[in-house]
Amino acid sequence: MRRHIRARDIDAVLAYGGYEPSEWADGDWDPGYRTAQDGRRQVNVFHDGPGEQHALDLYTAELRAHGYHVVPDQQPGGGRRRLHITKH
Repeated sequence: MRRHIRARDIDAVLAYGGYEPSEWADGDWDPGYRTAQDGRRQVNVFHDGPGEQHALDLYTAELRAHGYHVVPDQQPGGGRRRLHITKH
């Protein structure tokens, strides 16, 4: 079984769940989710805006319901919270 994963597939799952993507506007990110490809087998998901932890919890439940493996993490050095998404 292929374990490759694409950020666009994660975008599609979150959009289907009714979540809005974050967009760059006026020199800052609007509230919403943002995905970042991290190699062929992992995608990272961030939340821009208020309610970061709550939003990441909601994204986690949505992605797990669609069969993805989700590991909450934080960027090195006390950076932003994120989710590591892989396939089982």
